[in-house]
Amino acid sequence: MRDKGFTLIEIMVVVVIIGLLATLVLPRVLGRQEEAFVAKAKSDIRALSSALKLYKLDNFNYPSTEQGLEALVSQPSGDPSAKNWKDGGYIERLPSDPWGYAYQYLSPGEKMDFDLWSHGSDGQPGGEKVAADIGNWNLDDSQ
Repeated sequence: MRDKGFTLIEIMVVVVIIGLLATLVLPRVLGRQEEAFVAKAKSDIRALSSALKLYKLDNFNYPSTEQGLEALVSQPSGDPSAKNWKDGGYIERLPSDPWGYAYQYLSPGEKMDFDLWSHGSDGQPGGEKVAADIGNWNLDDSQ
């Protein structure tokens, strides 16, 4: 009786088909990951902006640039003072952006009362597409 199995040609045909499928599917999947990272950064910025607004309601000022976003986690020192700082803070911990970089904060801001942004995938100012800056001033969904 003859051993049953696959011939080399059959195996090569399957490998070629898998390769073709991968070239069609992978670019779409990878593009979705970058879109998800941008959406996550926008969500984080919205959440941090809300926490900053609560901080201002309690303390009558936003944290200074020097006090930074850390003022949302632990009571800051320096000016402006945070006399009514909420025990436990305004957020549990500071998130990093989806690319592993720290969110940037400037108060008073150049574009709004405070500026809060991520430099995007490249971690550098400016950029285009997923490398573009994502800030509280451009959170519309058209990006």
